[in-house]
Amino acid sequence: MFAPSQSDVRKFFCETFRKSIANEILTPIEAIAADWIREHPEYHDTLRNLDEALTANYSIDEGRTNPFLHLSMHLSISEQISVDQPKGIRSIFQTLANKLNSEHEAQHQIMECLGEMMWVAQRNGTPPDGAAYIEALRKRL
Repeated sequence: MFAPSQSDVRKFFCETFRKSIANEILTPIEAIAADWIREHPEYHDTLRNLDEALTANYSIDEGRTNPFLHLSMHLSISEQISVDQPKGIRSIFQTLANKLNSEHEAQHQIMECLGEMMWVAQRNGTPPDGAAYIEALRKRL
């Protein structure tokens, strides 16, 4: 399993942003990430400064959204949808996107359920429960 460090993730998104604005060739995963970066212009200043990005602290207590976590979740959800794993997520996404008239907002709805599933797994010391994740998504339909 691929397990990048916090630094690796931040470097990936900053470098992807740099390559994107320089119109350089992107790898397939960078192209997907660049699409999500474009959808979040509020993160562009953060992504422009790698040194600050590497040292920034996104504490819940400060009420700051972690742009790297947010973009990583978009990337993870995009991958889940592309391979329909867990089974059924692709059709749920399509239904949510149609209902909300926005693929971006549909991803944010999925993101809330993904975050909850991961939090429960970490709290309980158990693997993520894909069935519970899909059930939580179905409740949003």
